[in-house]
Amino acid sequence: MNVDAYLQRLAYCGDRQPDLATLAALQWAHLRQIPFENLSIHRGEAIVLEETALFRKIVEQRRGGFCYELNGLFAALLRELGYRVSLLSAQVAGADGMFGPEFDHLCLAVHLEDGAYLVDVGFGDCFLQPLPLEPEAAPSRQGRHVYRIQALGGVRTLQQLPAEHEACASWSDEYRFNLQARDLSDFEPMCRFHQSSPDSHFTRKRICSRATDDGGRISLSDRRLILTSAEGLKTESLLPSEAACQQALLDHFGIQA
Repeated sequence: MNVDAYLQRLAYCGDRQPDLATLAALQWAHLRQIPFENLSIHRGEAIVLEETALFRKIVEQRRGGFCYELNGLFAALLRELGYRVSLLSAQVAGADGMFGPEFDHLCLAVHLEDGAYLVDVGFGDCFLQPLPLEPEAAPSRQGRHVYRIQALGGVRTLQQLPAEHEACASWSDEYRFNLQARDLSDFEPMCRFHQSSPDSHFTRKRICSRATDDGGRISLSDRRLILTSAEGLKTESLLPSEAACQQALLDHFGIQA
């Protein structure tokens, strides 16, 4: 792990003290600088869940990745900086309200002196700052959404609500998880599934997406370039060719063909 190179990739020049303020700044930098993307799947590139390979791809080759890659490598960085980090297995909520299988998503628990926090740089458009893992914590408004963690038995569920609907309290589930610490190798079978199965949404279309400095988002979904403002207003344009898509990847995400 070359910490200096990783922090340069994040365009981060701040404090390295392993506290909540640094953690929040690193998460926000990661979401802006390193895109959530599945381009390797559509380019026929194998995804290897091993720290050296992830560092080479994300830091040296200036690429992004999906949850196993982004959160897996971010956990390694945090440990080098002195944080105590656990890899957690999460089950993602589907449109039908059902949850996916175990190891469908990888998220992080970061343990500080004042408690544990949920951290995630690999779930696309999601919370921007660490969330207290204690379910009695107050909901947190972050950007266009409000987030909270609910607990039932040993299972916690991340929920979100559009900020403009905060008074309605119509929460939607994002994913559920427990606090059992996992190894990165535990996620390899589901990582292979998402790389190869026609039942995985990652094999169905190409996606590249990152947060913008103002709290909005920019995404390339197949040939659609989507800009979402910090207020939630969306504009879409259909790119005319594959060459235009490759130029958009370079211009907006720093990714070369």
